[in-house]
Amino acid sequence: MHKEKKIKLLTLLATKLAWLLILFLGHTGRIRIKNRKYWNSLIRKGEKIIIVCWHGRMLLPIFVHRNLHVQAMVSEHGDGELIAKTVERLGYSTVRGSSSRGGTKAFRQMLRAFKEHPVTTILPDGPRGPRHEFKPGAILLSQISGAYLLPMTFAAKWQISFNSWDGFTMWLPFSKVCMCYGKPFRIPRRASTEQLELYRQQMQQRMNRLVEEADGLFRA
Repeated sequence: MHKEKKIKLLTLLATKLAWLLILFLGHTGRIRIKNRKYWNSLIRKGEKIIIVCWHGRMLLPIFVHRNLHVQAMVSEHGDGELIAKTVERLGYSTVRGSSSRGGTKAFRQMLRAFKEHPVTTILPDGPRGPRHEFKPGAILLSQISGAYLLPMTFAAKWQISFNSWDGFTMWLPFSKVCMCYGKPFRIPRRASTEQLELYRQQMQQRMNRLVEEADGLFRA
């Protein structure tokens, strides 16, 4: 078998396994959602939304928002192809790019696609970290598009965090799991460069506090 065909076959198999794993964990997890009122309010008002969650905490947000026609920016690096094919199976549309490769093209695509996809998602510390560092792409997208940044994360009673750059976290079957929405925030259109940096830092702090709050729900 040619190397290219072998890679395609392995990607197909890995995608199917990842898709099945997300569905299995999602349907067996005892899931509750905290502060869904933020999501419901934005949807009811017809606002544009940019879902932001840390790379290592994407698993439950992916499951909860499946089949809602959400558009996801997925990296062109390493595991990007696997992630893209997996989330497409879960009803997402994707654009490919990141802060370090294909970002400008993907940014423009996402701006255009807001007309058809009012909800999009970005992993602001991806694709290669540093972990929990909020990169400026989502800030700029909110400023230009007028979309709200909507932070979210999850934690579980029985969870595993892998020794990877992002601390990728998943829960065990039948565990109690909680997904937490943070308060939405929209970047002002006329914000200066200095103000944008302050907003970036604030969003990073908000998201880290949200992770701490979620983890705290299951501490003894």
